[in-house]
Amino acid sequence: MATNENLPPNVIRQLAKELKNLDESPPEGIKVIVNDDDFTTIFADIEGPAGTPYETGVFRMKLLLSRDFPHSPPKGFFSTKIFHPNIATSGEICVNTLKKDWNPSLGLRHVLLVVRCLLIEPFPESALNEQAGKMLLENYEEYARLARLYTGIHAHKPKNRSKTGAISESTTALNVDQTNNATSLSENAASAPAVVSTSSATKILVSQDQNAAPSDHVVGASAPPKKDGLLAARIPVEKKKMDARKKSLKRL
Repeated sequence: MATNENLPPNVIRQLAKELKNLDESPPEGIKVIVNDDDFTTIFADIEGPAGTPYETGVFRMKLLLSRDFPHSPPKGFFSTKIFHPNIATSGEICVNTLKKDWNPSLGLRHVLLVVRCLLIEPFPESALNEQAGKMLLENYEEYARLARLYTGIHAHKPKNRSKTGAISESTTALNVDQTNNATSLSENAASAPAVVSTSSATKILVSQDQNAAPSDHVVGASAPPKKDGLLAARIPVEKKKMDARKKSLKRL
């Protein structure tokens, strides 16, 4: 694994100064990810420029620095898949700044800005992705459609935390309302007269004291007759039967 030891001390000092500057004052639409232990691999997240097929995405790229940097240019790669004429399917970036137009005096900020500008103005004449280059020249609408498709699939923007928080707050409020409604319903149910089925009422009345007043019965329930009532009803019947038997015996 490459580390800062692979770079000359003067280059490390220069890179440390540049990276600190990029961190404190980042270029528009670019965020550099710094690893203090390894300056030979520099990562950056690039926002798709507005008005391009890439505007809804964030693309991760990296610059690989060789030991003889800055005399030789860094190699640039996109880690995020992208449909672009000057970016190969492997992620390699083709731009003159990183090739024949390289100058040791050019800093990392300049390189990053050039790469982002490449998303605004591709150069199909020097395409690494021939399909994208040909499509850009012959059928821009189809090129833009595919570029947007790749962006939507692979280059997701981080979610807005404030929106997530708002959704969470709304959900919490909804849960509170539901809890309150449930509490109100339970309280209303407790204060409302109990509705008892006929069979349940019968069981309850049977178990009650036999001397309970009729007003204690549940409205609508068919209470069974008391035992005293049953006996009182049977006595006249039995008496009539006895009287009938006596009359029959007298006739004999």
